[in-house]
Amino acid sequence: MSPNFVTLRQPSQITFGAGCAIPALIAFVRANSIARVFLLTSPSVLASANTLAEALGAESVTVEIAMGVPPEPTTGCAEKMRASARSFCPDLVLAVGGGSVLDVAKLVAAIHDRPEPITSFYGINILAGRRTALVCVPTTAGTGSEVSPNALLLDEATIAKKAVISPALVPDAAFIDPALMLSLPPALTATTGIDALTHCLETYANLAAHPIVDLHSLEGVRLIGAHLTRAIGNGDDLSARSAIALGSLYGGLGLGPVNTAGVHALAYPLGGEFHLAHGLSIALLLPHVVRFNLPAMPDRHAALAHALGTASVETLPDRLEQLIADCGIKAGLSAYGIPRDALPRIVDAGLGVTRLLKNNPREITRSDALRIYEAAF
Repeated sequence: MSPNFVTLRQPSQITFGAGCAIPALIAFVRANSIARVFLLTSPSVLASANTLAEALGAESVTVEIAMGVPPEPTTGCAEKMRASARSFCPDLVLAVGGGSVLDVAKLVAAIHDRPEPITSFYGINILAGRRTALVCVPTTAGTGSEVSPNALLLDEATIAKKAVISPALVPDAAFIDPALMLSLPPALTATTGIDALTHCLETYANLAAHPIVDLHSLEGVRLIGAHLTRAIGNGDDLSARSAIALGSLYGGLGLGPVNTAGVHALAYPLGGEFHLAHGLSIALLLPHVVRFNLPAMPDRHAALAHALGTASVETLPDRLEQLIADCGIKAGLSAYGIPRDALPRIVDAGLGVTRLLKNNPREITRSDALRIYEAAF
């Protein structure tokens, strides 16, 4: 199952813990003689971003705050942010927000001082080098983008999710502060949490799985499965928020060396054509892809079932369905306005994500994919 070797690429500094963001950021700025910071954030966490900006101002750092990243970021949005950063000439790009903000900020840091369009960097290891410092402060526990080499955009020209994957996108530092996640609304806590859970699950039940990633992945499943509904029910539960944030970090650490598989591949078209939020797309497909994959890796799925508190591997998909329902996420593609006659073209789009499908425990044919979407309908 495992390749002969695996390469881990992650930030040289990962700081985790409630209240860590400001002191860690100030120490980083001082150590790296940072004078100009381009701070990319979103309106929902502007208060947190302003607090960090004020702390930087007290260090005589010039800060420009930029917003305007949609939940599903586009190539055009990233180009706009890149242009703003280019005119500002930052020493540091600082991302404070969810996965969409982090992904765009990573690209901005790497290419704001380059002439090529972002589209020229779509693919694996095409983007080389980064000259501007990059720090990520996630405010959701979902994507793990703060420690991964991946950035995803919706390409308007093809109406498809496109990825830039490069060591240049691994941030210099990630500060994971669960206290910044206390204000995350229940619905976003749910969908981002299911996304994080799926990162852990898919990096464990994966043809490229590796023991050095397995430890994080399995523990991430346990942490998120045990604490997600608690955080949804009481957003001020710092203990639950911390557990989910740690699980999300564990999932993110597996994205570079292993990456995800069939769930993510088949979920991408739902965001591309129908603009469903990424975590929601994942939740709609997760139990059905896992049910399809069970025969291929029974031992690994049994370990996942145990981590989620169910003894029988056969009940793992049911456990996932119940967890998703307990999170308040309504099942069924039809509930979100997706017509049945769209399924064939969704199938074609999902099967095009070969970089992830090659990791899936079981080959997904066109007829298999159609059955999975039908089951999720």
